[in-house]
Amino acid sequence: MDKKKTKKRSSDINILASQIIAEATKEPTPKELIKEKNPAAVELGRLGGLIGGRARAEKLSAKRRKEIAKKAAQARWMRKV
Repeated sequence: MDKKKTKKRSSDINILASQIIAEATKEPTPKELIKEKNPAAVELGRLGGLIGGRARAEKLSAKRRKEIAKKAAQARWMRKV
């Protein structure tokens, strides 16, 4: 049984309107216009994330880190249920 592939529709009315107009006029959507990411920008973003994450962790108290870890573990377990 072949299932016809359909594009997912956004629940945001503005994005939905943009998608409908793009389909009706056969114009590419903004996501389709972006072909590939700039590797230099990707690397800078990653570097900033690595530095920022470590700096944030150093500022947090042990109690707060424990609270964050418990919340993350609980969220992971909720997805498995």
